[in-house]
Amino acid sequence: MKLTDIKKSINKDFYNILNKLGIDELRPCQEKSINAGLFDFKNQLVCTPTASGKTLIAEFAAIQHITNSRGKAVYIVPLKALASEKYKSFKERYGHLVKVGISVGDIDSNDSYLGNSDFIICTAEKFDSLLRHHTPWLKYISCLIVDEVHLLNDPGRGPTVEIILTLIMHLIKNIQIIALSATIGNPKQLADWMKAELIEDNWRPTQLKHGTYFNGEIEFMKKSDSDKIDEN
Repeated sequence: MKLTDIKKSINKDFYNILNKLGIDELRPCQEKSINAGLFDFKNQLVCTPTASGKTLIAEFAAIQHITNSRGKAVYIVPLKALASEKYKSFKERYGHLVKVGISVGDIDSNDSYLGNSDFIICTAEKFDSLLRHHTPWLKYISCLIVDEVHLLNDPGRGPTVEIILTLIMHLIKNIQIIALSATIGNPKQLADWMKAELIEDNWRPTQLKHGTYFNGEIEFMKKSDSDKIDEN
Protein backbone atom coordinates (compact mmCIF):
# COMPACT_ATOMS: atom_id res chain seq x y z
CA MET A 1 0.00 0.00 0.00
CA LYS A 2 1.34 3.39 -1.02
CA LEU A 3 0.98 6.53 1.07
CA THR A 4 -0.90 8.05 -1.86
CA ASP A 5 -3.55 5.33 -1.48
CA ILE A 6 -4.68 6.85 1.83
CA LYS A 7 -4.18 10.51 0.89
CA LYS A 8 -7.93 11.19 0.87
CA SER A 9 -8.42 9.42 4.20
CA ILE A 10 -6.05 11.52 6.30
CA ASN A 11 -5.54 15.19 7.09
CA LYS A 12 -3.77 17.11 4.31
CA ASP A 13 -1.11 18.56 6.64
CA PHE A 14 -0.53 15.14 8.19
CA TYR A 15 -0.06 13.66 4.73
CA ASN A 16 2.46 16.37 3.86
CA ILE A 17 4.42 15.68 7.06
CA LEU A 18 4.67 11.98 6.25
CA ASN A 19 5.58 12.76 2.65
CA LYS A 20 8.41 15.06 3.76
CA LEU A 21 9.67 12.30 6.06
CA GLY A 22 10.16 10.17 2.98
CA ILE A 23 7.37 7.72 3.78
CA ASP A 24 5.99 6.65 0.42
CA GLU A 25 5.08 3.02 1.11
CA LEU A 26 3.40 1.60 4.19
CA ARG A 27 4.79 -1.41 6.01
CA PRO A 28 2.80 -4.69 6.15
CA CYS A 29 1.41 -4.19 9.65
CA GLN A 30 0.32 -0.64 8.80
CA GLU A 31 -1.55 -1.84 5.72
CA LYS A 32 -3.19 -4.63 7.73
CA SER A 33 -4.21 -2.14 10.42
CA ILE A 34 -5.80 0.26 7.94
CA ASN A 35 -7.63 -2.58 6.17
CA ALA A 36 -8.87 -3.82 9.56
CA GLY A 37 -10.61 -0.54 10.35
CA LEU A 38 -8.01 1.78 11.87
CA PHE A 39 -9.61 4.82 10.20
CA ASP A 40 -13.07 3.52 11.17
CA PHE A 41 -12.00 3.95 14.80
CA LYS A 42 -11.97 0.25 15.69
CA ASN A 43 -9.98 -1.04 18.65
CA GLN A 44 -6.79 -2.82 17.61
CA LEU A 45 -4.15 -5.00 19.23
CA VAL A 46 -0.99 -4.78 17.11
CA CYS A 47 1.50 -7.60 17.70
CA THR A 48 4.50 -7.26 15.40
CA PRO A 49 8.31 -7.28 15.80
CA THR A 50 10.36 -4.33 17.01
CA ALA A 51 10.85 -1.60 14.36
CA SER A 52 8.07 -3.02 12.17
CA GLY A 53 6.04 0.21 12.19
CA LYS A 54 3.71 -0.07 15.18
CA THR A 55 4.30 3.49 16.38
CA LEU A 56 3.14 4.99 13.09
CA ILE A 57 -0.12 3.07 13.44
CA ALA A 58 -0.60 4.79 16.78
CA GLU A 59 0.24 8.16 15.22
CA PHE A 60 -2.26 7.54 12.42
CA ALA A 61 -4.98 6.91 15.01
CA ALA A 62 -4.09 9.86 17.24
CA ILE A 63 -3.83 12.44 14.46
CA GLN A 64 -7.06 11.18 12.85
CA HIS A 65 -8.97 11.75 16.08
CA ILE A 66 -7.50 15.17 16.72
CA THR A 67 -7.75 16.59 13.20
CA ASN A 68 -11.30 15.24 12.81
CA SER A 69 -12.27 16.96 16.09
CA ARG A 70 -13.28 13.68 17.69
CA GLY A 71 -11.24 14.37 20.83
CA LYS A 72 -7.88 14.08 22.53
CA ALA A 73 -5.38 11.25 22.16
CA VAL A 74 -3.37 9.81 25.05
CA TYR A 75 -0.23 7.73 24.49
CA ILE A 76 0.74 5.59 27.49
CA VAL A 77 4.30 4.30 27.90
CA PRO A 78 5.92 2.32 30.74
CA LEU A 79 8.85 4.62 31.55
CA LYS A 80 9.38 8.36 32.13
CA ALA A 81 12.43 8.35 29.87
CA LEU A 82 10.39 6.83 27.05
CA ALA A 83 7.63 9.38 27.63
CA SER A 84 10.14 12.21 27.28
CA GLU A 85 11.53 10.62 24.11
CA LYS A 86 8.08 10.28 22.54
CA TYR A 87 7.14 13.82 23.57
CA LYS A 88 10.22 15.26 21.93
CA SER A 89 9.68 13.21 18.78
CA PHE A 90 5.97 13.96 18.43
CA LYS A 91 6.37 17.65 19.22
CA GLU A 92 9.13 18.00 16.63
CA ARG A 93 7.10 16.15 14.02
CA TYR A 94 3.55 17.34 14.72
CA GLY A 95 3.94 20.40 16.95
CA HIS A 96 2.69 22.80 14.27
CA LEU A 97 -0.38 20.63 13.62
CA VAL A 98 -1.53 19.58 17.12
CA LYS A 99 -0.73 20.61 20.69
CA VAL A 100 1.51 17.96 22.26
CA GLY A 101 1.72 17.61 26.05
CA ILE A 102 3.42 15.36 28.58
CA SER A 103 2.51 14.27 32.10
CA VAL A 104 4.94 12.17 34.13
CA GLY A 105 5.30 14.15 37.36
CA ASP A 106 3.45 14.42 40.65
CA ILE A 107 0.88 11.60 40.85
CA ASP A 108 -1.15 13.67 43.31
CA SER A 109 -1.80 16.37 40.71
CA ASN A 110 -4.68 16.31 38.22
CA ASP A 111 -2.63 18.29 35.67
CA SER A 112 -5.62 20.38 34.60
CA TYR A 113 -3.31 22.45 32.35
CA LEU A 114 -3.26 19.52 29.92
CA GLY A 115 -6.80 20.43 29.00
CA ASN A 116 -5.17 22.67 26.40
CA SER A 117 -3.25 19.76 24.83
CA ASP A 118 -4.47 17.49 22.02
CA PHE A 119 -1.89 14.69 22.09
CA ILE A 120 -0.76 13.72 25.60
CA ILE A 121 2.04 11.33 26.52
CA CYS A 122 2.20 9.88 30.02
CA THR A 123 3.20 6.83 32.05
CA ALA A 124 0.66 4.23 33.13
CA GLU A 125 1.05 5.23 36.78
CA LYS A 126 0.41 8.87 35.97
CA PHE A 127 -2.64 8.12 33.87
CA ASP A 128 -4.02 5.90 36.62
CA SER A 129 -3.62 8.84 38.99
CA LEU A 130 -5.42 11.16 36.56
CA LEU A 131 -8.32 8.72 36.42
CA ARG A 132 -8.51 8.55 40.20
CA HIS A 133 -8.43 12.36 40.46
CA HIS A 134 -11.33 12.63 37.99
CA THR A 135 -9.32 15.05 35.86
CA PRO A 136 -11.89 17.13 33.92
CA TRP A 137 -10.30 16.79 30.47
CA LEU A 138 -10.41 12.99 30.54
CA LYS A 139 -13.95 13.04 29.19
CA TYR A 140 -12.60 14.55 25.96
CA ILE A 141 -10.31 11.59 25.23
CA SER A 142 -11.39 9.63 22.16
CA CYS A 143 -8.20 7.65 21.48
CA LEU A 144 -6.04 5.74 23.98
CA ILE A 145 -2.76 4.17 22.89
CA VAL A 146 -1.06 1.67 25.20
CA ASP A 147 2.54 0.88 24.28
CA GLU A 148 4.21 -2.31 25.55
CA VAL A 149 0.81 -3.75 26.48
CA HIS A 150 2.43 -7.12 27.27
CA LEU A 151 3.32 -5.53 30.61
CA LEU A 152 -0.16 -6.69 31.64
CA ASN A 153 1.71 -9.82 32.70
CA ASP A 154 4.25 -7.88 34.75
CA PRO A 155 3.70 -8.34 38.50
CA GLY A 156 4.64 -4.70 39.15
CA ARG A 157 3.06 -2.65 36.37
CA GLY A 158 0.53 -5.20 35.11
CA PRO A 159 -2.31 -4.42 37.52
CA THR A 160 -2.06 -0.68 36.75
CA VAL A 161 -2.29 -1.27 32.99
CA GLU A 162 -5.23 -3.63 33.49
CA ILE A 163 -7.07 -1.13 35.69
CA ILE A 164 -6.51 1.65 33.13
CA LEU A 165 -7.94 -0.42 30.28
CA THR A 166 -10.86 -1.67 32.37
CA LEU A 167 -11.81 1.79 33.61
CA ILE A 168 -11.39 3.59 30.30
CA MET A 169 -13.54 1.03 28.45
CA HIS A 170 -16.22 1.51 31.09
CA LEU A 171 -16.03 5.31 31.34
CA ILE A 172 -15.75 6.23 27.64
CA LYS A 173 -17.93 3.96 25.52
CA ASN A 174 -16.82 5.06 22.05
CA ILE A 175 -13.10 5.35 22.74
CA GLN A 176 -10.67 3.77 20.27
CA ILE A 177 -7.94 1.75 21.96
CA ILE A 178 -4.73 0.90 20.15
CA ALA A 179 -2.52 -1.56 22.06
CA LEU A 180 1.02 -2.26 20.86
CA SER A 181 3.38 -5.12 21.65
CA ALA A 182 6.32 -6.98 20.12
CA THR A 183 6.06 -9.89 22.55
CA ILE A 184 2.76 -11.19 23.85
CA GLY A 185 1.87 -14.81 24.53
CA ASN A 186 -1.93 -14.73 24.29
CA PRO A 187 -2.85 -12.11 21.67
CA LYS A 188 -6.19 -13.67 20.68
CA GLN A 189 -7.39 -13.77 24.28
CA LEU A 190 -6.34 -10.18 24.92
CA ALA A 191 -7.88 -8.95 21.66
CA ASP A 192 -11.18 -10.62 22.59
CA TRP A 193 -11.16 -8.93 26.00
CA MET A 194 -10.47 -5.55 24.40
CA LYS A 195 -13.07 -6.18 21.68
CA ALA A 196 -10.25 -5.38 19.29
CA GLU A 197 -9.09 -6.38 15.84
CA LEU A 198 -5.90 -8.47 16.11
CA ILE A 199 -3.11 -7.31 13.81
CA GLU A 200 -0.25 -9.81 13.54
CA ASP A 201 2.71 -9.84 11.17
CA ASN A 202 6.26 -11.24 11.19
CA TRP A 203 7.86 -8.67 8.88
CA ARG A 204 10.88 -6.87 10.27
CA PRO A 205 13.19 -4.29 8.60
CA THR A 206 16.30 -6.44 8.99
CA GLN A 207 16.72 -10.19 8.95
CA LEU A 208 16.97 -11.79 12.38
CA LYS A 209 19.82 -14.28 12.65
CA HIS A 210 20.63 -16.71 15.45
CA GLY A 211 24.19 -17.64 16.23
CA THR A 212 26.69 -18.63 18.89
CA TYR A 213 29.68 -16.46 19.79
CA PHE A 214 32.76 -18.37 20.88
CA ASN A 215 36.44 -17.54 20.88
CA GLY A 216 36.05 -14.39 18.80
CA GLU A 217 33.87 -15.95 16.10
CA ILE A 218 30.12 -16.22 15.48
CA GLU A 219 28.67 -19.39 14.02
CA PHE A 220 25.22 -18.69 12.60
CA MET A 221 22.50 -21.31 12.48
CA LYS A 222 21.06 -22.52 9.22
CA LYS A 223 17.83 -20.76 8.24
CA SER A 224 15.70 -23.86 8.79
CA ASP A 225 16.96 -24.26 12.36
CA SER A 226 16.58 -20.53 13.02
CA ASP A 227 12.97 -20.63 11.79
CA LYS A 228 12.20 -23.39 14.28
CA ILE A 229 13.44 -21.15 17.11
CA ASP A 230 11.22 -18.28 15.89
CA GLU A 231 8.19 -20.59 15.78
CA ASN A 232 8.76 -21.64 19.37
